Amino acid sequence: MRVRLVLCLIGLALSWPALPEGPRRLLAQAPPGANDIVARVQQAFYAPGKDMKARVTMTLLSTGGDKRLRDLTMLRRNGTGGEQQYFIYFHQPGDVRGMTFLVLKYPRRDDDRWLFVPALNLVRRLAARDSAQSFVGSDFTYEHVSGRDLESDRHTLRGEEQRRGKACYVVESQAQEAAEYSRKVAWIDKATWLPVDEEYYDVRGELFKVFTADEVRDVSGHPTITKRTMKNVKTNHRTDVVFADVAYDVGIEAEIFSERYLREPPRRWIQ
Repeated sequence: MRVRLVLCLIGLALSWPALPEGPRRLLAQAPPGANDIVARVQQAFYAPGKDMKARVTMTLLSTGGDKRLRDLTMLRRNGTGGEQQYFIYFHQPGDVRGMTFLVLKYPRRDDDRWLFVPALNLVRRLAARDSAQSFVGSDFTYEHVSGRDLESDRHTLRGEEQRRGKACYVVESQAQEAAEYSRKVAWIDKATWLPVDEEYYDVRGELFKVFTADEVRDVSGHPTITKRTMKNVKTNHRTDVVFADVAYDVGIEAEIFSERYLREPPRRWIQ
């Protein structure tokens, strides 16, 4: 009896009609899960290539029209198992010239961050809670520089929308660990996996920051946000950032990302 039942089930499976082309296409086009989307965003935004070098200009604009500039070189190197290292050297203005910032980023544990202030001849290790603080007075945080662990938020796919002419996934991220926001809504370009827009909401559920990707260019096959803006909609303060001379896979040595080079920046890479 069992043999007959098994044979019947096999025969039924073999004779079951294949899905029509339309349903097969719909299944093939089923959207990825929210965590998969965020993981791909982190790869596309923070980790393309084996390493990266760029000259970065930050313009801080106040409500009254006051303007402050930050001119820096950013170096980034990917390690193994999701680890990364960042080294930032400040060229201008004079009050921050020679300041250096080092990040050793680890998956699923607190990152190590150090800041060297030449005026005080002081190397300061930043606490994990400082990751949500302003990065050198800008509207970006330290965490915006090197990214946030996927597990630090709970991610939900809210749908798909057109945003500034791009077909996008809409992902909501609710903070599960310390952050400057309670939740974030991001519009992710399906073609590049880069954020087109992001909205940040405070603990009262009020919108307080907006991120926009103002220019995306292909650099050595990697879509790269070369102009970006973060605006505080409550204070009307804004930070514009321009990435110039972006280069990937340039062979940055691992030894550079150490406390030693905070005081002795690698001239070859920061000029």
